[in-house]
Amino acid sequence: MLAASLLTALVSFPDFKGATLATAVAQKSGCPKEMARVGSSCIDRWEAHMVDEKTGQLLSPYYPPEPKLLRHVYQYWSAEAGQVGSERARAFGLPPVPDHQLNQFAPKAVSAPGMLPHGYLTYYTAKKACENAGKRLCSEEEWVRACKGNKRSQHPYGGSYQAGRCNVFRSIHPAYELHGNSSLGHLDPRLHLVFEEGKDPLLYLTGQAARCTSETDDGQLFDMVGNLDEWIADEDGVFVGGFYSRGTKEGCEAKIENHSPAYTDYSIGVRCCRNGP
Repeated sequence: MLAASLLTALVSFPDFKGATLATAVAQKSGCPKEMARVGSSCIDRWEAHMVDEKTGQLLSPYYPPEPKLLRHVYQYWSAEAGQVGSERARAFGLPPVPDHQLNQFAPKAVSAPGMLPHGYLTYYTAKKACENAGKRLCSEEEWVRACKGNKRSQHPYGGSYQAGRCNVFRSIHPAYELHGNSSLGHLDPRLHLVFEEGKDPLLYLTGQAARCTSETDDGQLFDMVGNLDEWIADEDGVFVGGFYSRGTKEGCEAKIENHSPAYTDYSIGVRCCRNGP
């Protein structure tokens, strides 16, 4: 089902009391408040959204946060969106590109609750966005340890898969809804505006899956399984965790290794790490 309007998709946010509680944990670890201490590392509590490094202005989560690729995607889909898919899909317009993204900008990763996380990242863009935030990509060991939390379990919440706990294994695929084929159109800016009929958007705001939390001694981490896949520090190109329409029950052990680091689509985001103090 397609979102009724951009306004609905952008401003109808729930109250994330569970996410807010994470920032109320007494910070004795030395990590920034948007990060949790896990072992000797700090790791973002929430999947990253992007702002411009210089101005701090929010970058649209519906487009790649890289100027050249954004222009290519916008030009291509401005022509193509009205030519493919069902009649309803063809009538569904593209999200606007903010004025400050029409020229040069540089992405900076920000971890915060209640934000639409940014997909459309290559490994290289994810790496740069973390570096621009004074952080880095997480190693696989860091990421998996954080995901499993104190329980050391396969899923953030325990040892066995439970449907609906994390935003994964959804019943519809946005590319199929728009293009009639799940394998086509993965850079379409409209993909994250698809709703499951009678239910929530396919992509949740950060912290919205309140029962999908990894518990650590330094508070909670959110959405490490589901919502978006997340790049890790592997130059061969590896992302982990699964995204909302991926049919995986592997939890914290879900991993994709068959794409190059230059690959990107709507389903791949990032959360950052840094060395602990």
